[in-house]
Amino acid sequence: MIIEILGPGCKKCVTLGDNAKAAAEAAGRAARIVKVTDFAKIAAYGVMSTPGLVVDGKVLSAGKVLSVEEIGRLL
Repeated sequence: MIIEILGPGCKKCVTLGDNAKAAAEAAGRAARIVKVTDFAKIAAYGVMSTPGLVVDGKVLSAGKVLSVEEIGRLL
């Protein structure tokens, strides 16, 4: 599973990345976390508000920091 965190690298982006990693581990799923900071790539996903969460190419969230539990439900 590839989890992409979309954003400039702000504190919210870091927190979302940490929560995504914890959720994947809790679900027992192997995941590679990729940080996407290029705004052209972020816009290509249709995300205009960061941080964004993309799992295997599908945008699951934009503009908010999801908790570990919320991400776990989406996985």
